[in-house]
Amino acid sequence: MDIQELVSDIPVEGEYSLEGIDFITSGEQYLTFTLAKEQYAVDILCVEEIRSWEKPTIIPNSPSHVCGVINMRGVIVPIIDLRLKFTIGEAVYTETTVVIVLSIEGNERSKTIGFVVDAVSDVLNAEDTDIKNAPAFGGCVPQHFIAGLVNVGDNVVTLLNVEALKQLEPHSSKVRGEQWIKNT
Repeated sequence: MDIQELVSDIPVEGEYSLEGIDFITSGEQYLTFTLAKEQYAVDILCVEEIRSWEKPTIIPNSPSHVCGVINMRGVIVPIIDLRLKFTIGEAVYTETTVVIVLSIEGNERSKTIGFVVDAVSDVLNAEDTDIKNAPAFGGCVPQHFIAGLVNVGDNVVTLLNVEALKQLEPHSSKVRGEQWIKNT
């Protein structure tokens, strides 16, 4: 192997490699992924880890979109299947299925939540002027989860609102209360 090829593989300051995906941390960048052959993206600065699919520990009486929880280095992380939550396809787990673990900062504390997606695609660079408002046409993804749309070639990538995604946490008192009432 040529020494120049080896040098080109070494990340420089400000550049990181995440599961084989190289990206530079300057500017507005989004991690793109697929759900039922559609492209979605989240702010890459919120991505804590990308994990291969492994069956989580099931939580009894949890909503159908909650796959369960995993222990990630001592932190219990709820795992949510976005396909089921947004009703955009069946929950079929293949070799490309991954869990994107997001660390979402809140007013009081940060929350760590894992989202099951069909596959991770790429890193998207987008300026604010590239992001268009999503039309309110009543798609399967509720409007408050959409931060905008970006054209990439012939495709449209839907940017998800990370702040809204933290509302999917399965153990809020509202969800528990609803389940408890249903079970009694």
